Amino acid sequence: MPDSPLRKAGWLGLAAAMMLAGAMPGTPGAALAQDTHDGAWMHSSAPPADAYRDPGARLDAAVQAKGKEVYQTICSGCHEQGLNRAPQKYIIAQLTPEAVYHALTAGVMQPMAASLDDGQKRAVAQYVTHQALGTHTAPPPRMCAPKANWFDDRAPPAFAGWGLDLANTHREADELAGIDRANVGKLHLKWAIGFPGALRARSQPAIAGGAIFVGSHDGSVYALDAETGCARWIFHARGEVRTAPVVAPWTPGGHGAHPLVYFSDLVGNVYALDATTGTRVWSLHADDHPSTTLTATPALYRDTLYIPVSSLEEGAAASPGYSCCTFRGSLLAVDARTGATRWRTYFTDKPQPRGLNADGVQVFGPSGVAIWNTPAIDPARGLLYLDTGDNYSDPVTPMSDAIVAMDLGTGAIRWSYQARAGDVWNGSCEDRDTANCPAQKGPDYDFGAGVVLARGVGGHDYLLAGQKSGTAYALDPDTGRLVWQAQIGRGGVVGGIHFGMATSNGLLYVPISDAPDGRTYAEPPHPGLFALDVATGARVWQAPAPAGVCGDRPLCHPGYSAAITATSQLVLAGSNDGHLRIFDAASGAVLWDADTTGPVATVSGQPAHGGSMSGGAAPIAWHGLLLVETGYGFAGKMPGNAMLVYGVR
Repeated sequence: MPDSPLRKAGWLGLAAAMMLAGAMPGTPGAALAQDTHDGAWMHSSAPPADAYRDPGARLDAAVQAKGKEVYQTICSGCHEQGLNRAPQKYIIAQLTPEAVYHALTAGVMQPMAASLDDGQKRAVAQYVTHQALGTHTAPPPRMCAPKANWFDDRAPPAFAGWGLDLANTHREADELAGIDRANVGKLHLKWAIGFPGALRARSQPAIAGGAIFVGSHDGSVYALDAETGCARWIFHARGEVRTAPVVAPWTPGGHGAHPLVYFSDLVGNVYALDATTGTRVWSLHADDHPSTTLTATPALYRDTLYIPVSSLEEGAAASPGYSCCTFRGSLLAVDARTGATRWRTYFTDKPQPRGLNADGVQVFGPSGVAIWNTPAIDPARGLLYLDTGDNYSDPVTPMSDAIVAMDLGTGAIRWSYQARAGDVWNGSCEDRDTANCPAQKGPDYDFGAGVVLARGVGGHDYLLAGQKSGTAYALDPDTGRLVWQAQIGRGGVVGGIHFGMATSNGLLYVPISDAPDGRTYAEPPHPGLFALDVATGARVWQAPAPAGVCGDRPLCHPGYSAAITATSQLVLAGSNDGHLRIFDAASGAVLWDADTTGPVATVSGQPAHGGSMSGGAAPIAWHGLLLVETGYGFAGKMPGNAMLVYGVR
């Protein structure tokens, strides 16, 4: 699993919330209201009552007791049993209390919460998230004036999706980036936004129609004016949006174009909105399992949307009374215009009863093999490629921790290569009560970074993958034969190679995190950025993470966990230490360095600040602008709630 469940909750999350409390003072700002028909936020004449709360609020014992009573009496029957696709409590705990309160008062949970008074709704929202309402609230970006609310049909999407192209290379053409060796030193902060109710910013922005599309921790999805940062529309999803929005292409100048924008949320929903208005066209729930989560950006090719399906059941298994485990990872293909299912391929057999755990609870297996990353599309071969997660419970299956090729049209598996056999792990393995922990106990070294299809300098194609073990692999895309593998980092539960690599000039650029994760290793960590020859795996250069940057700052670590972006001249990489660094692609020399962790003024008029950079959001360059998501109050890293937009002077 890309981030161990133990590091997704508990004291790390509470520490992050406490650090962020008071950093973003809340005062009334731009007025918003919700159109209940389509879920998009539009203009309103007055702010809703209590729109921005005291950022110093703390969860007290009385509120916690009331919330616990409401949860156990009203909510647990569905959420503990997984009825009606109700997400498990462990998943809800990763949301903000504002997002849960919104679901109870104006969202999907409104009918179920009709019997509760406002105090009960507030209490249960705070109880299930372990955070007080108002702890980290900031006003949203201001709405654009009507004259600026214009969709430019001459500007189709700048990129094909999360991987920037179908092959997931995370490479940009120099002319599109507009930033090179000559002008990188002229970058300065142009504008910034702060995400309300956010401890982290991890949704990679998309650019189309003169707008920047981006999701956020509280479930809001924004279409921001690229020049000013004002919001053209805001849509509120049912859960945190970690994925990058993907905008469907259209012919430039196609008057009346109404392309769709696609994204997914933490609680398993996929959305298609009209990109020009934010109106919902369709939505679906990707899997009936109550632990379903969607953190990988869907891949769009022609008229099909490919949706990787994952789960947080690993975390639920930490409870000895939990009947572990029954989730099966899959790839779901749907009609991009309607959401109708075309096919689904599972990556492990249907779980069967496997006896009782140490506490006498029925357990199941096989399970797991979640898909945490975006597939690479290969139209020439008619294939898509992805890599997979570990098993949650015994027995081990052959497609866990594997690289897989699938038929684009049918989902049939053409070949698979298992990079690590025997990796069976769940959250029980790091708890005092290990009733659900399998005999192998991990090491939880599954794949979190998306595969890359790239061409070496000799003209041959290679399929490249990076694992949390710190190992990079190159395979023959036709057969799945291993061409080379290279151990670059020490590896660990939180990377190793974590969320994404990039290729350009026949080189593979590999970020290594090797952050501390509570385990003891014989090998020392090797955090930094590395360049390998695509064809051979030979190391061309390395740029170790600078020592001494963190000092005694809590939750600050060296190394690179987040996805990265490359041009022919530059590599753009955000660090666990909160610095955005731009490297010379040929030598690894640092050409530009910005500390994003300090407070920054935003277009709403209120301050925000950054933190660690992790997750799937790579820095994006576009016509001389540089878009950076900063803050990762998760997995023991520094929180933040900002998107920074730099420009060349």
